[in-house]
Amino acid sequence: MDRITNGLMNSEAILFKTCREMDGRYLDYIEKVSKKVVMAAGPTLPVPPSTPLKEDLAVWLGKFKPKSVVYCAFGSEWVLCLDQFQELLLGIELTGLPFLIALKPPMEAESLEAAMPEGFKQRTEERGVVTGEWVQQQQILAHESVGCFVTHCGSGSITEGLISECQLVLAPQAGDQPINARVMSQDLRVGVEIEKGDEDGLFDRHGVCRAIERVMNTENGIGKEVKINHDKWRRVLLSPGLEKTYVDEFVMKLKQLISSQ
Repeated sequence: MDRITNGLMNSEAILFKTCREMDGRYLDYIEKVSKKVVMAAGPTLPVPPSTPLKEDLAVWLGKFKPKSVVYCAFGSEWVLCLDQFQELLLGIELTGLPFLIALKPPMEAESLEAAMPEGFKQRTEERGVVTGEWVQQQQILAHESVGCFVTHCGSGSITEGLISECQLVLAPQAGDQPINARVMSQDLRVGVEIEKGDEDGLFDRHGVCRAIERVMNTENGIGKEVKINHDKWRRVLLSPGLEKTYVDEFVMKLKQLISSQ
């Protein structure tokens, strides 16, 4: 934290990985209070994958109806505690929907299987997969059977989720994730955040189930609203030339800063 603070205090400018279409008012506010040049690097979208989804996973996903599968992943580094891991799995089970869960074993468990709730594997083996291996997230999100993405709201996952056609369920943990989730759920209204307890800050299975059910009902209510908003922002982010415009502007402002020294 000291390094970040020192960097901000001693810098001439601050660069954010975002675009003004989404976060313009926040950038303006930071520029006002910091009295520094604030620049946006653009959305920095991921490079489209050059390889197809692994055949075994593609075949398995292909068994289910379009937009019916819940995909849940919390990035390559985040590890849940055992209680939250189990509540997440049980909440997804309660939806009755097929699912693909890619998570690391919780910190108190030696393996994923040992961490699963009692009887979970037997009850869901026909409609669910839980893996601790790295998965092809972009390809999974693009599969026609996948309709919901439960994410920890890391910046990379948020971007991949926004340019997909999946409904977003937000389960932020720490760092910038809660802020990302608030912007997505309350400002842009492109997803639903899982409710957490006021005292312990933890979610339970019923909150997980409720959030997924709300976004998966795209015919009315919040599910319909977030789908409309998501589609709008997806088109904005994928607009031809958007990234190049931001890169060109960044280079120009950087040159101006250097020449003014």
